[in-house]
Amino acid sequence: MSNNTNKDIKYWREKLTDEEFRVLRLKETEIPYTGKYLDKKEEGIYHCAGCGNPLFDSNTKFDSGCGWPSFFAAKKEKIDIKQDSSLGMIRDEILCSKCGGHLGHIFNDGPEPTGKRYCVNSISLKFEE
Repeated sequence: MSNNTNKDIKYWREKLTDEEFRVLRLKETEIPYTGKYLDKKEEGIYHCAGCGNPLFDSNTKFDSGCGWPSFFAAKKEKIDIKQDSSLGMIRDEILCSKCGGHLGHIFNDGPEPTGKRYCVNSISLKFEE
């Protein structure tokens, strides 16, 4: 991880809302079907809510039916993947490559052309048209 914005806990508590802090820094998960970007269809770019790093183009977003915004591709070198063995299972966690913020998880059940599903917490994102 090349996170040149890996600040201390005090910095993040002051910068982020309580909910953003719990998800981005403590790796919690927002309740499914409640995220503000789940049904968003406008064209634009999804950025990390912690540091502004551009992560996903809207044209890679799809409705996976899982309850969180899903994308089949991320912007090159903007996401780090780390094995996550929490909750008694092995998954691949996705993190912002710039600040190390927790975004969600990646699965191999997405659509073509990648076959990937980046399952992302809305609270981890900021959208710009």
